[in-house]
Amino acid sequence: MITKLPRWILWGGAVLAFSAGCVNTAALMGFTNLSVSHVTGNVSLFAAAIAYLDARSILYIGALLLSFLAGAILSGFIIGQASLKLGRRYGRALYIEAILLLLSYWLYQQHDYLGHVAAAMACGLQNAMVATYSGAVIRTTHLTGLTSDMGAAIGNWLAGRSISKPTLGFQAIIWYCFCGGSALGAFLFSKVGYDALFVPIAIVTIAAFVYNYASDRLPEKRELKR
Repeated sequence: MITKLPRWILWGGAVLAFSAGCVNTAALMGFTNLSVSHVTGNVSLFAAAIAYLDARSILYIGALLLSFLAGAILSGFIIGQASLKLGRRYGRALYIEAILLLLSYWLYQQHDYLGHVAAAMACGLQNAMVATYSGAVIRTTHLTGLTSDMGAAIGNWLAGRSISKPTLGFQAIIWYCFCGGSALGAFLFSKVGYDALFVPIAIVTIAAFVYNYASDRLPEKRELKR
C-alpha cells in the first residue's frame, strides 16, 4: 500500500499517461481507426475478424497485438524488474519509445500500416515499463484496470474500510492525464493530422533526458564515476 509517493513517480506517471492518451487518440482518428495503447478491444476485433474469415483484418490486427507484446518484451529485457526504483534503465527505454514514435510518424506520413505497428510497440514498451510501486499496479497506456481499482477503493471507503488515499489520488491523476492527452490529441489531429504525434515524441524524449539526469546524480552513480 502506498503511504507516500515520490515526486518522480507522480510526475512520471502523469506525463506518460498524458502522452499515451495523445498517441492513442491520434491513432484512432487516423486511417486505421484502431487503438494502439490497449489490447482488449483489439482482441475482440481480432476474434470478430476470425469469425468472418476476414484475412486482411486478421493479419493487420494480429500484427498490432503482437507488436504491443513485443514492446512489453523489449521493456522487460531492458529494465529487468517490475518494481519502480530510481536508477534503473527507464531512460534508455524511454529513448527507444521516442524513436518508435518518430518511426511511427514517418510511416503514417507514407500512409503505411506499419506506422500503427510501431506506435503499438511503443505503447507496449511504456505500459510494461511502469509496473508496480509498493504493491500498487501502475499502468499508463489504458484505464480499464485502473478504473476498476479506483471503484473498488471508493467502495471500500464508502463501507468504512481503510484505503490508501495516495494510491487513489495517483490513479485519479493518471486517469485525468490520459483523458487530457486524448483531448489534446484529438484537437491537434483535427488541425494538423499526424503532426500531433510530435507532442508525445517531445514529452517522452524530455522525460528520458530528465530521468537520466536525475538518475546520474544518485550517490551510488557518482561513486561509480569516480
